[in-house]
Amino acid sequence: MIKFYYNTAPNPTKVALCLEEMGLAYELFPVDTRKGEQHTPEFLAINPNAKVPVIVDGDATVFDSNAILLYLAEKTGKFLPGKSLKERGEMLSWLMFVASGIGPYSGQSVHFRNFAPEPKDYAVNRYTFEAQRHWGILEARLGKQRFMCGEAYGIVDMAVWGWSRLIPFVLGPDAAKQLPNLQRHLAEISARPAAVRALALKDKHTFKTEMDDAARVAMFPHLAKKVA
Repeated sequence: MIKFYYNTAPNPTKVALCLEEMGLAYELFPVDTRKGEQHTPEFLAINPNAKVPVIVDGDATVFDSNAILLYLAEKTGKFLPGKSLKERGEMLSWLMFVASGIGPYSGQSVHFRNFAPEPKDYAVNRYTFEAQRHWGILEARLGKQRFMCGEAYGIVDMAVWGWSRLIPFVLGPDAAKQLPNLQRHLAEISARPAAVRALALKDKHTFKTEMDDAARVAMFPHLAKKVA
């Protein structure tokens, strides 16, 4: 059985969706990052980068959410495009676009808009602009076709869905209105039974919700000296 180290953040949630869509048996191992559980020796032995998600599948350990999606798709043969080099190249390009663009810039936009200390105007403008630019590329893509790689739902769509649920938190409360194709894509995936089950995982464990000083230091260690 796959061991799934998770919390309710976007990247673990898209892995949860993938596991549910593929019907794979898994055991949950919650990692409460606001309590600093990602920095324990036991977890660092699994992922030296101190991030969730991670899966352990027999003697295979996979971290980085997009790597996990690709690993599971190749393991099962599910939710991949056709077998041509053209189709695989397209899938890999968009999967890495989410990995190197959507995730990092959205995450930094969330951090600087909601958690970073002042002064932060330059950083907010920088990361909001780049997050908007990346989301605009996906909006245009989904205006031409139903899913990210054509008419078939696949792992790239799961990767996008993990973050698109949080567009108002990433870009501001009115941003979703400017991205109707992404909202259509989000609604279609969210209505799938696997997505409902993936989102229900939040009820299986109570994670710390307070962003107090201890949580800030656990999640953003560079702030430790400022708090001390």
